This record gives sequence, structure tokens and C-alpha cells, in this order.
Amino acid sequence: MKIESNTNQLQYPLETKKKFRWTIVCWLLIGGIINYLDRTNLSIATPEIMKDLGFSNTDIGLLGAIFSWVYASMQLPAGWLIDKYGAKRVYFIAIMLWSVATALTGLANTLVMFIIARIFLGIGEAPTWPTGAKITSEWFPKKERGFATGFWDSASKWGPAISPPILIFLMVTFGWRGLFFVTGLIGIIFGVIFLIFYRSPEKSRKLTKEELNYILSDCEGENEKEKTSKIKWGTLFTYRTMWGLILGYFCTIWIWNIFLVFLPLYLIETYHISLTELGIYASIPYLGGVFGNIFGGYLTKKMVDHGMSSPMNSKRIVISISAILTAVVVVILPFVHSIIFTVALMTLAICFISSITGGSWALAGDVSPTSVVASTSAIMSFGGYFGGAFSPIVAGVIVDTTGSYTLAFISGGIIAGCAALCFLGIVKKPIEVRTDFK
Repeated sequence: MKIESNTNQLQYPLETKKKFRWTIVCWLLIGGIINYLDRTNLSIATPEIMKDLGFSNTDIGLLGAIFSWVYASMQLPAGWLIDKYGAKRVYFIAIMLWSVATALTGLANTLVMFIIARIFLGIGEAPTWPTGAKITSEWFPKKERGFATGFWDSASKWGPAISPPILIFLMVTFGWRGLFFVTGLIGIIFGVIFLIFYRSPEKSRKLTKEELNYILSDCEGENEKEKTSKIKWGTLFTYRTMWGLILGYFCTIWIWNIFLVFLPLYLIETYHISLTELGIYASIPYLGGVFGNIFGGYLTKKMVDHGMSSPMNSKRIVISISAILTAVVVVILPFVHSIIFTVALMTLAICFISSITGGSWALAGDVSPTSVVASTSAIMSFGGYFGGAFSPIVAGVIVDTTGSYTLAFISGGIIAGCAALCFLGIVKKPIEVRTDFK
């Protein structure tokens, strides 16, 4: 209690005057937005690609699934590489790879060429979110990680939110291939800037000693443990908490992938709107996601500030409530027949989903030692995206077979609700070094 009291005494001046750590969130936010611009180009260009190249809903679902499978599989080596070689080096290489893959997609003419491009896109984008988790664990104390993660994880919603009007304008002006050329170039430029200007905490000349001490204030004991013993990568799979993260994230990504791949197409096919209208309607739900990311993280911080919960449990509670609300909203969605109410429900759904994803990445940092944060979060993401990769295929088959999205949304909502069971019932204690593992 005495140590906690001393920490709280330092907290006020440091939080009000020493805030350089929050500029790091901007790097992660910008990189994440570019990442999602490149990832969601396909969903925006889908109607034109289907008309131009004759792709079916199942073909589009397959492309989404292939990206997710590769993205998920590459999470495993990505997390290990980040922990071993550092976030900056691995992230720069990743940015260059996914940006080139994006630009080359604009040259594709066949399904096979699209598949190859999506494979390299998945390889390049895999390190992005584990990098964010690693950098956050290095730059923020545990009580602030949920809030900080909410900001940079909101990139996954800013990307698809701002891309429809921008990319639809480019598509109308230059054709769907221009979407891939432009965003690929943007990524390359950002990667060079990141390499030149980003510094880790120990190498930053703008981070004061006082702020660095505040960042490390709640993990001094943990750092001492890590100096003498570390958890081996393979043994992470033997922890109950690790499997809770994997299963909970899988339940979330299942419904997230359905929205990411089919949201624009659902609005077009259900309400027969124009591309110009799509640019507006397809953007709104992701703005709700931005709010969900940030507000969810803010809630976890306030719960800790007011002594209502520990950093870890505050995230578990917010995540679980958000999962239940996601299930309710998504199940109702296919029974609404007004585009205004449909967009409103989609906005609420993505808001709650975003609260889950942001909380999950922050929770992964809370439950694992700093030395394996990237590995823990990457394994969580691997499980989520590998299993969730099946949802675009399943949804595509359902739509092609039944001519309706109803079953896809109902099943997706139920699966999303199961995330609450995973995070509350399985993720109960931190991942700690075991004396029985050598």
C-alpha cells in the first residue's frame, strides 16, 4: 500500500506535464490506418472487380480468407521476431513488404494473381499489431495501456471509415486499380519516415528521466524477474490464459471479418444504393468503431483510477460486456429493413467489437511479462485470425446458397457473444514464469 501511495503522488504532475509517451501513439495510429487502407481496398473495389473480372461472392470470400490465413500464420514468427530483434527494425521491413504487395495488386488480372498479392499482403501486415502491443508495453504503465491501445487500435476503424469516400473518388476518377497504386505509395513513404524518426524509450532524447520512471513505476518487480528468467516461446501454449485469449479473439474476429469483407456489398445488394451513397453509408459504422476503441480504453483506465478494479480485471469486464452487446445487436441486424436503422445497428456493432479488440491487445500486454508481450499478443491474434478466416468463406457460401445474409449475421452474433465466456471464464490470471520449465 505504501508503494502504491508513493506512485499515486507522482502520478499527477507526470500525467499533466510529462506526456511525450503519448506522441508514440500517433506513430502507431498512422501506421495502423495505412495498414487498414491497404487491407480494405479490396472490399471497396469489390463491386467493380466483380463486374470487370467476373468474380463471385465466393471468390471474394476466398480472397478475404486467404489473407486472414496468411496474416494469422505469420503472426507466430512475427511476434518472436519482434521480441528478439526489436519493434522498429521488424516493423519497417513489414511496412515495405505490405506496401509493395498493395501496389502490385493493381496489376492483377486473374484470381490467382489476386491470391498471390493477398498472400504477400498478409505476410507484410502480420507484425503491425504485435508491434503496437510491444511498443505500448515499453512506453506505458499498465494502467494506461488500455487507453493507449484504444487510440492506436482505432486505426483499424479509421482506415475503413475514411477510405470509402477517398477511394471511391479515386476509383471513379482513375479506376479500381488506382486504389492499390496510391495506397501502396503512401505506405512506402510512411515506412521511410518511421525508420528515420522513431526511437525506443531508452534511445529517445525527448523522454525525460521522470517520465521514464513513471512508465516503469508499476513493473519494477517484473523487470527484476525477467533479468533472471524468461518464458520460452513454445511454453506459452501450455498456459490456460493464453488459450482464453486465443478463443476470445477468435470469437471477435469471426464477426469482424464478416463486416470487413461484406459490409459495402451488403448495403449495395440490400438497398441498391449508388457508389456515392456507399461512400457515406459504409464510413459511418467505422466511426462508431473509433469511439468504441477509445471509450473502452478510457473506461478501463477510470476503473483503475477509482479503485474499482485491477488493470487486468477492468479490461476483462469491459471486453465481456462489449461481447454480449455485440451479440444482441448483430442478431437483430438482418431483421431491420431501413437503411438508416441498418447503418445505426452496424455502427453500434462495430463500436462494441472495437472495444473488444482494443481491450484484447491491451490485456495481452497485462497478462504477460514484457519480454514476451509481442509473442503473447501475436499468438492471440494468430488464433483469432486463423479461425476467423473461415467466416468470409462461410458467409459467402451462405449468401450464394440462400440469397440472404440472415444466417451469417445470426451465427456471427452468437459466436461473438461467446467471447465473454472466454475472457471471463478462462483468462483469470497472468502468465508467469514456471519453475518446472527449464
